[in-house]
Amino acid sequence: MFEKFLNKFEEMFIAALLAAMTLVTFSQVVSRYIFNAGAVWALELTTFLFAWLILFGASYCVKIGAHIGIDMLAKQFSKKTQQILGLLSVSLCSVFAIILFIGSYQYISTLYQMGIEAEDLPISEWKLKIILPIGFALILFRLIQVGVQIYKKNQYSMHVATEVKEALDTLKD
Repeated sequence: MFEKFLNKFEEMFIAALLAAMTLVTFSQVVSRYIFNAGAVWALELTTFLFAWLILFGASYCVKIGAHIGIDMLAKQFSKKTQQILGLLSVSLCSVFAIILFIGSYQYISTLYQMGIEAEDLPISEWKLKIILPIGFALILFRLIQVGVQIYKKNQYSMHVATEVKEALDTLKD
C-alpha cells in the first residue's frame, strides 16, 4: 500500500516539478523579451525546483532501473556470483546514500538553527533544501527494495539501463 502510494506520488511530483520549472522559466523569457522586466526570484526558484527534480528523479531511476551502468563483466559470471555482485553494489550504494543522508541532515539542522533565508525568496533556506535528506532517504529506500529483490533471486543485478541493447533492438525492428 505505502509503496504504491509512493510510486504514484513520485511520478506526479516529478511531473509537477518539471511543469513548474517550465512555467517559471517561460514566464521569465516572456517577461524579459516582451515586457523588458522580470522577477528577481525566478532563477533561484528554478534552481531549487531543479534540485528537487534531480533527487526525486534519482530515487525514481533506482526504482525503474534507469541508471546507466556497465554490467558486461558481471554477466559473464554464474547467477550466484551475479547475485553476490548485485548485493555488493546495492550495499556500497546504500552506504554512500547513508553518508549523504547524515551529512545533509546535519546541514539542514544547521540551517534551521541559523534561521537563514534564501537570497531572493522570502523562505527559510532549510525549507528549500530539505530535499537533501528526503531525497537520500528515498534513494536508500529504493536501494533496499532492489537489494531485497536480488536477495530473493527475483533479479540478479541493479537492472541498469542498457542503452546499447535498446539501440540494437531498435535497429532490428
